[in-house]
Amino acid sequence: MPVFTLSKQLSFPPPYLAIKEGLLAVGGDLSPERLLLAYRNGIFPWYSEGEPILWWSPDPRLVLYPDELRISKSLRKVIMKRLFHITFDKAFEAVIQACAEAKRPYGEGTWITDEMKDAYCELHRQGYAHSVEAWRDEKLVGGLYGISIGRAFFGESMFSRVSNASKVAFVTLVKNLRRLKFDLIDCQVKTDHLIRFGAREVPRKLFLGQVGKAIDSS
Repeated sequence: MPVFTLSKQLSFPPPYLAIKEGLLAVGGDLSPERLLLAYRNGIFPWYSEGEPILWWSPDPRLVLYPDELRISKSLRKVIMKRLFHITFDKAFEAVIQACAEAKRPYGEGTWITDEMKDAYCELHRQGYAHSVEAWRDEKLVGGLYGISIGRAFFGESMFSRVSNASKVAFVTLVKNLRRLKFDLIDCQVKTDHLIRFGAREVPRKLFLGQVGKAIDSS
């Protein structure tokens, strides 16, 4: 299948037309309107500095249902020690900057470009993008950010400067989303880290149906 080139028109091709690796389209922009349309249709941007904007909709999709959260015994002990102070939306720009600076496996550079940071900071100002912060001795030591639409949360990136900081932040987020009756957390692609928390791969068709329901029923 071909990879579609986006025009200025605010639209995306159907996700099922993505190539095997999940790439659906190239180009467009990172306006709030386009980003929100993308997430509502199970599509997200992911590209490196110097590349055009790449839009993805992988099949299968990694999803964590809040009721299926798993916490290891060792992490439970860490949480009980209250080593971190967890907050929401207190330092969004600092969190996304820290995610951009975090070291990636195999020496890969960041995919969070300046253009991406500006776009998500604007979504934060509009009330769609949210951050979770882990503090220790009044220093930001871990956190994550993502997009919230209806009863669906779309995770984007996390970082940790101290062991377990991002894990505690993530668990706190999931528990809060469970309390708020969120249906799902989109984790995008498979990672062993998120599998250990109870995330699992589901067919894209099922995921898209669940996202639509989570957004429409809010």
